[in-house]
Amino acid sequence: MYDFAVVGGGIVGLSTGMALFRQYPNAKVVVIEKEAVVAEHQTGHNSGVIHSGIYYKPGSFKARFARQGSKSMTEFCQVHGIDHDICGKVIVATKPEELPLLDNLYTRGLQNELAIQKITAEELKEIEPHVKGLAAIRVPMAGIVNYRQVSEKFAEIIRGHGGEIRLGTKVENIREEADAVTIETNRGTVKARMAINCAGLHSDRVATAAGYQTDMKIVPFRGEYYKLKPEKRYLVKHLIYPVPNPKFPFLGVHFTRMISGEVDAGPNAVLSFKREGYRKTDINLADLAEVLTYGGFWKLASKFMKEGMEEYYRSFSKARFTASLQELIPEIREDDLIPAPAGVRAQALKSDGNMVDDFHIILGKRTVHVCNAPSPAATASIEIGKEIVSRIPEQSHLLAAVL
Repeated sequence: MYDFAVVGGGIVGLSTGMALFRQYPNAKVVVIEKEAVVAEHQTGHNSGVIHSGIYYKPGSFKARFARQGSKSMTEFCQVHGIDHDICGKVIVATKPEELPLLDNLYTRGLQNELAIQKITAEELKEIEPHVKGLAAIRVPMAGIVNYRQVSEKFAEIIRGHGGEIRLGTKVENIREEADAVTIETNRGTVKARMAINCAGLHSDRVATAAGYQTDMKIVPFRGEYYKLKPEKRYLVKHLIYPVPNPKFPFLGVHFTRMISGEVDAGPNAVLSFKREGYRKTDINLADLAEVLTYGGFWKLASKFMKEGMEEYYRSFSKARFTASLQELIPEIREDDLIPAPAGVRAQALKSDGNMVDDFHIILGKRTVHVCNAPSPAATASIEIGKEIVSRIPEQSHLLAAVL
């Protein structure tokens, strides 16, 4: 019998396991992960940005956890010798109609207590000489890291406290019972006094299996990238983002310096035909049917039909993808771009067609379900882990006799 079983070995599940040992040093903890390694899906396909929290609604979990998380993630990397770079970011208005949106974003950043600066076109040229813009916001606290390396360190810390990480172990069913949670897997049954669902792309399915109706479904969106050829990396000094389109719930294509020295360009956002579909040819008929028979998806699609079609056009047209990037850096040419690995974002979508725009945690009797944790979850992972564990005392009568 374990005290805690964490379902999911991505960065949120591992940070939760780490936080459990901080709160309950003598606990018996197991992390269950279906892949052969940790951080294989959203975490391992992450762009590696340490986000500031500028985009998010003031007072939201995303805003608060990103702001706190950028500090705690940076401190963690410093303590454990993990390569990172607080290189900063610029958010650039390239058209006159974007200037009011930039002002609104600047105001939101100040409301989120961020030390950001509005800069002129001339000041932008000084720090990003190849970027064309009318004005920009400089976000000095944004940075880059390899989140797979961070996750591996989290796993090492869990094992160092005596925790187990069961790899290659797929959860097939989960049941809350009077005195325990029973988790059936492809490699036997696990029993725990509490279970924490951090299953990412499958978090809604795990919650449903445990008997909870969430009024939301995970819809997978693939983000496709290119990389700049090595000889063109000089064009990008920091992280370079456009002003977000308020009519579309994704950030738009941008330039991301990677800790490896590479520069990613992207992503677009298109429906993935498989929950873990990193290529256009990846199709799972059951996953696809689940999306296409979900009324919430069609309500979302009807609202963003024009923008969605543009994303698909960009997916199949390198020329159109390049043209979008040229709005920020006019020097970019189509042959400067080489294909790069894609990622898949697990976005929770409600039945009314609205995206769940904040982290969403559901408390069960003996379970906790992290049902929506897209970007900036990697940045915020340490803070999310703390938050999950802080809610456990609300159910402490279940654990008092043991811990």
